[in-house]
Amino acid sequence: MYDVFIGPFVEFEFMRRALVGAIALSLGGAPVGVFLMLRRMSLMGDAMAHAILPGAAAGYLLFGLALVPMTMGGIAAGFAVALTAGLVARFTMLKEDASLAAFYLISLALGVIIVSMRGSNVDLFRVLFGSVLALDDPTLYLLAGITTVTLVALALLWRPLVLDSVDPGFLRSVSRSGAPSHLVFLGLVVLNLVAGFHALGTLLAVGLMMLPAIAARFWGRDVTSLAAIAVGFGIASGYAGLVLSYNMETPSGPSIVLMAGVVYLVSLVFGPHGGLVPTYWPARHREA
Repeated sequence: MYDVFIGPFVEFEFMRRALVGAIALSLGGAPVGVFLMLRRMSLMGDAMAHAILPGAAAGYLLFGLALVPMTMGGIAAGFAVALTAGLVARFTMLKEDASLAAFYLISLALGVIIVSMRGSNVDLFRVLFGSVLALDDPTLYLLAGITTVTLVALALLWRPLVLDSVDPGFLRSVSRSGAPSHLVFLGLVVLNLVAGFHALGTLLAVGLMMLPAIAARFWGRDVTSLAAIAVGFGIASGYAGLVLSYNMETPSGPSIVLMAGVVYLVSLVFGPHGGLVPTYWPARHREA
């Protein structure tokens, strides 16, 4: 048991770094995922995860696998796509989800082409699926910084974000903080997707953001408990995915997201708030 569940993290520094990275992504990304879910913007997270790829790829094309250029390029591309999609939705007949879908497909194709212009298939695989086992100190500092900014921003804007998620009309009637808090929230989405990109790649960056948040919906009722449960699910998924990856020699990023998917499926079946078993096969004492 020790060799399977504890030994890898004691013996190998890269496993400890990967676990710290997964914890940081869960602490920052899972609460953001809860708000995306409550706002019915879950698919926006996936679209935005692909939207950052051209900017990160441009940084890679110019400077190689350098942390700062790829990060800044990803942030710039994410904000550009978010703003452009919003403008298209406002001034044309397209809805925002359709506009985001269009830009997401364009961004993914463009990013892959840019990476292919300079890099090898190994570099392309790293950009698409991440390298959580290769996290170095600067990348961990970046993840920790983004997590800190996210938690501080959520603490300061918690009330307007909650109101804007459950009753935006009431928030508009009593305060003007709805629009600014929404813009800050979009910024947090982009930042956490960029953090996820460095660890899990553009195709899986949204995994630790959305899957734990969706799974938490079957276990909690209020927003605070949903966020706490989602963070716990995210950390557990990161640990379980790394254990699976080490012992079964599977890719680490997909293994982490797969474990988050297992948590979701278990929650879907057994979760006390809307799970299949409690809903359609209630306890016998309730039938009495």
